[in-house]
Order: sequence, then structure tokens, then C-alpha cells
Amino acid sequence: MRNILLILISFLLLGACAQSTAFIGPAITVGSTGNVMQAGFSYASNMAVKKTTGKTPSEHVSLYVEEKKDEKKLKKSEAKIRKEMVNYLQSHIEIMRDKLNSKNKL
Repeated sequence: MRNILLILISFLLLGACAQSTAFIGPAITVGSTGNVMQAGFSYASNMAVKKTTGKTPSEHVSLYVEEKKDEKKLKKSEAKIRKEMVNYLQSHIEIMRDKLNSKNKL
């Protein structure tokens, strides 16, 4: 219980630190590879994308994923409607054939 309370209080106090998390990615890159140029280019490209579009690259990715999910849901609903229409038309065609056959027999 004490650990959970400590974690919740830390989230409240450290909530404003989100701006500085942009440095974590390049810092990890420098720490793991030792390549300062790669980290600098990574940070600079992220900031250029944010300045140009107003969104971070991760926001672009999450938006893209959400759009793909919406498209997939739309395609499923369209397929369902199309299947229902085909079933309706097939049953209607069968009814009309039966009526025509019964008239031709007379």
C-alpha cells in the first residue's frame, strides 16, 4: 500500500517533467552506442518534425494507427452491409423466379 501511494504521489509531482523527456531518447542512444552525432541528428529531426507539424513523431504514429483501426472497422461494416444486401437480393430473386414459374405453368 505504501509503495502504491508513493508511486501515485510521484506521478502528481513529476507530471510537469514531461517536457524534459524529449532528451531521454538521445541520451539512451549516446549511452548505448556512444554515437553523439546519431543522437544529435535524432533529437534535431524530432524537434524539426514537432516545429513543422506541431506533433511529435510518436503522436504521428499513434494517429496513423488509430486511422488504420478506423478504416478496418469501416471496411468490416461495409462488408457486413454488402453481405446483407446480397442475401436479401438472392432471396428476392428466388421469390420472383417462383412467381414467374407459377405463372408460366398456368
